[in-house]
Amino acid sequence: MTKNPAMVYLVGAGPGDYGLVTLKAVECLKKADVVVYDHLADPRILGWAPETAERIYVGKVSANHTMKQGDISELLAAKAKEGKTVVRLKGGDPFVFGRGGEEGIVLRKAGVPFEIVPGVTSAISVPAYAGIPVTHRAIARSFAVVTGHKDPTTDGDVDWEKLATATDTIVFLMGIANLPAITANLVKYGRDPQTPAAVIRWGTKPEQRVLTTTVGTAAEDVVKNGLKPPAIFIVGEVVKLRDQLAWFDNLAQRPLFGKRVLVTRARAQASKLTTALEALGADVREVPAIELTDPSDGYSAIDVAIAKLCDYQWLIFTSANGVERFFQRLEKAGKDARALGYAQVAAIGLATAEKLAAYGIRADVVPAVYRAEGILEALKGKLPPHANILIPRAEQAREILPEKLREEGYTVDVAPVYQTVTAEADGTALAQELEQGAYDIVTFTSSSTVTNLIKILGDAAPLAHAKVACIGPVTAETARKNGIEPDIVAETYTIDGLVAAIRNMFAD
Repeated sequence: MTKNPAMVYLVGAGPGDYGLVTLKAVECLKKADVVVYDHLADPRILGWAPETAERIYVGKVSANHTMKQGDISELLAAKAKEGKTVVRLKGGDPFVFGRGGEEGIVLRKAGVPFEIVPGVTSAISVPAYAGIPVTHRAIARSFAVVTGHKDPTTDGDVDWEKLATATDTIVFLMGIANLPAITANLVKYGRDPQTPAAVIRWGTKPEQRVLTTTVGTAAEDVVKNGLKPPAIFIVGEVVKLRDQLAWFDNLAQRPLFGKRVLVTRARAQASKLTTALEALGADVREVPAIELTDPSDGYSAIDVAIAKLCDYQWLIFTSANGVERFFQRLEKAGKDARALGYAQVAAIGLATAEKLAAYGIRADVVPAVYRAEGILEALKGKLPPHANILIPRAEQAREILPEKLREEGYTVDVAPVYQTVTAEADGTALAQELEQGAYDIVTFTSSSTVTNLIKILGDAAPLAHAKVACIGPVTAETARKNGIEPDIVAETYTIDGLVAAIRNMFAD
C-alpha cells in the first residue's frame, strides 16, 4: 500500500534579514520533515526546522545551478509522496520571480497537496532598508517590478516603450549583469538619463551596500565600485529620499553597521547578546566556546545541601546559570522557592538577581561591584557569627569568595551545579577566518569563554587580528594572562554593559 502524500509548503523566506520571515513560515518549518532551500535563504532560518529534518540545498547562483528547476519540482513531489511534510524555502516571495507557480503546477499534476506561504519580496523591502520608498506622496504614485535576469537585447517580453515612462518607480530584480542594456533601453525609450537611481547589494543584510547614481551613469558606476550580484536596481525620484530616510546603514543610529562580531557565549545564552548587537547593526556569528554540562561528580553535593536547606542562614549565587541549575535540583527534590524561607540570599549582579526574581526570590544583597570581592564587601556586617553559607556555583570558579568567608570563621559549603566544557568547533577554520580579518570584534562574557576559545583555536595568536571585548575586569585579567590585551572592558559587568562599551567605542 502506498503512503498518502503529505503536504508541500511553498514558503517565502524573505529578502535576507531572517527577522522578516513570517510567523506562518516558522510554523511550517517547525513541522517539516524535509526542507528544500535556496541560496539566498539565511542559514539561521533553517534553525527553526527540527534537527531531524532532511535539508536539501538547491540554490542557484547566476549560471551555476545546483539542480535544474524541473528536477526541483519533481523532488518536492517525490518527497511528499513518501508521506513527508516538505517545506520549499525560497528567497523573497514564491510568486515574485520565484518560480513558485511552476512548482505548484507540477505538484498539482502529481496529485500532491500544497500551500503557498507568501514572503516579504525584495522588490519592496530592499529599497525600504536602503531608505528608499517605492511610492511617496507627490513623488511616486506607481511602481513596476521587472526581472532583470534576461538580456533586454534578446528578450522581447518587456515593453520598454511603456515601461520606461509609464511608472514613476521601476525596480529591476537580478539585473546587475544586464545593467548596461537595461539603462540603454530606458534612455532609448524616453527615461531621462539624469533620473536618480540606486543599486542595492545584499539588501536587508549586514553586508548591505548602496550605490546612488543616475540612469545614465549606473552601469559605469557599478563597474567602478565593484558591485556584483545579488543586487537590485531601482529607478525613480524616490531615490533622492534616501538622504532623509536612510536608517539601516545609518551609523549615527546603528554604529556597528558593517562590523562583524564573534560571540563566544554558550549557545543557550547567546541570544540576548546577539540580539543587542544586531540591533546596533552588527553582523553577528555565534561560535560558542563553552557548553554547560552536569558536574563531573554529579549532583550529590547540591542534593545533600538541598536536603538540609534549613541549616543555612545565607545562599550566595554567583551566576544566573547557578540559579537556574539550583532550582532545577530543588524541583527534582520536590521543593520550590518556599524552601529558602529560612535563608537570606545574595546575588553577584543584576542578571543573577533577575534570574532569582523569575523564581520568586528577591535578593537581599546585590553588590555595587559585580564580582566576588564586591559580594564580600556588601556582606560585611550582615552575616551572623558562625553563619552557615551555601554557594551553588560552577565547578570551576575563583576560590576567593569561599576562602575569604572561611577565614572570617563562617562555614561554607560549595556545591557545583554545572561545569563548563569546551564546545565542539572547527578551530582551524575559525583561526584562519580571524587571521584573514573576518571579524572586527571578539566578545568574551566570562573567563571560561576566554580559556576555551583559546583551546579551540590552538593558541591565542589569531585573536590579535580583532578587537577583544570583555564583560569585566576578571574576564579581562584572564585574557591578559593568556597574552591577549583587551581593547574594550565593560564598566558595568553585564551583557548590557558590554554592549554599551562596544557601542561607545565605535560611536566615538
